[in-house]
Amino acid sequence: MMLNEQNELAIDCILLAGRIMMESGAETYRVEDTMLRMAHSQKLDHAQSYVTPTGIIFSLGRTQPTRITSINSRVTDLHKITLVNNVSRKLTSNLTTLEEAYEELVNIQKTNFFLPISLQVLAAAIISGCFVILFGGQWADVPAAFIAGGAGLYIVTIVHDMTKVKFFSEFLAALFVGIIAFLAVFFELGMNLDRIILGGVMPLVPGLLITNAVRDLMAGHFIAGMTKGAEAFLTAFAIGSGIALVLTF
Repeated sequence: MMLNEQNELAIDCILLAGRIMMESGAETYRVEDTMLRMAHSQKLDHAQSYVTPTGIIFSLGRTQPTRITSINSRVTDLHKITLVNNVSRKLTSNLTTLEEAYEELVNIQKTNFFLPISLQVLAAAIISGCFVILFGGQWADVPAAFIAGGAGLYIVTIVHDMTKVKFFSEFLAALFVGIIAFLAVFFELGMNLDRIILGGVMPLVPGLLITNAVRDLMAGHFIAGMTKGAEAFLTAFAIGSGIALVLTF
């Protein structure tokens, strides 16, 4: 393979690794570190990467044109991040070739590692019920929170797939959580409205996003940190607005 072709393949491989990690919810500093380690393993010592939540800029210096890739969607998929890290480690340890690493990354990108929506809803429901007890609620409130939490995650998933508008899907999910909690207390199927709502909205709370925002700010990635912080704020605002709308009636 010619040198330029080898460099092009290296760029494609490194950009793909960074894109998968960013789309899966990785921290900005981790993505940049992984990309540079992969570049150095291919003797590309002058490589530079600039990562933001919406795009990645990568350059090998003067030898190749600067390349850009956009990040159109972001979810939480820690399994994909782990798999990309494994590919990076094998590449830097010379346990795999660049071609094999690229093929493996393509397969990782194409594969959907998420559990079926039914299992995700069940997990969210169980978590919501447990949070009721954690927040000092009573066992009588657990069934209502169980239903509210599962319904909230189902709605936010379905509506986001239909509209691609994150704010609207989270607002609508929080609205239904509040309605379910209100109806449960109204018909005496629950006792504490606040605890049921708190448990029901917990699967919607952007905990990982807030953590990554703080971690990026601490690492000096101010643009990425502020961007993720703003996204977390909008999510929190959407959840709060949906619940507040219910409580005003």
